[in-house]
This record gives sequence, structure tokens and C-alpha cells, in this order.
Amino acid sequence: MSWQSYVDTNLLGSGLIHAAILGIDGSIWAKSSGIDLKQSECSGIAQGYKNKSFVETGFVVGGKKYMVLKSDDRSVYSKLSTCGAVAVKTKTAILIGIYDDKLTPGVAANVVERLGDYLIDNSC
Repeated sequence: MSWQSYVDTNLLGSGLIHAAILGIDGSIWAKSSGIDLKQSECSGIAQGYKNKSFVETGFVVGGKKYMVLKSDDRSVYSKLSTCGAVAVKTKTAILIGIYDDKLTPGVAANVVERLGDYLIDNSC
């Protein structure tokens, strides 16, 4: 399965409004058509995992800065008004899912975390 298929089928197909898959170096591997990701944001996300700095810097995706609620070596949960973003780091990739008020934060986190588990189990 291609990286774009994971975005389209597993992330967007589960109710997220935008999604992307980055390399752990911040390179863009796949993304939904509605998200305007800048390379500086992607590099910042990769750097945030390395420096464990999301709580201090926030989480910026598609020109929007999300307030970080939880951040650890694997996952970042963040919020912006009634929307939110979830990121999960695997061995080789960073998965990003953005949800709106039609999806609960718990369901959105579960969608991204499940795909992360699958990729980790398959050495990705």
C-alpha cells in the first residue's frame, strides 16, 4: 500500500478532515489535498519530536498553531477551538490527523494511534 493510500483510506476514510504522513526527517511523504503544509512546519514537527519541545512551542500544521495538551516520545495531542490535531511517530514516519467538531478527540486519537501501531508492527 502506498503512503497516499494510508492517508486516503485509513485516516481520511475514518473521519479525519485532513491528514499527512511525514518522514521522521520532516519530508512530506503523503498528504490530503485540503491541507497546506509548509516544509518549515514539517521540519518543526520533526524537530519537536527530537527536542521534546511541543509543549513550549505548540504544534503548527497548515498555518494553524494548536495548543498541545499531551506530548511524549510517540504521540502529540493538540487542540484549536473546536478542532484538534493528533500526531504519532513510528520508526520511520510521523502520522498527522486533523479533526473537526464532528469527531471526538478520543476517536481521532484512536484512528491515528491504530495506524501507528500497525506501521510499527510492520517495522515502519
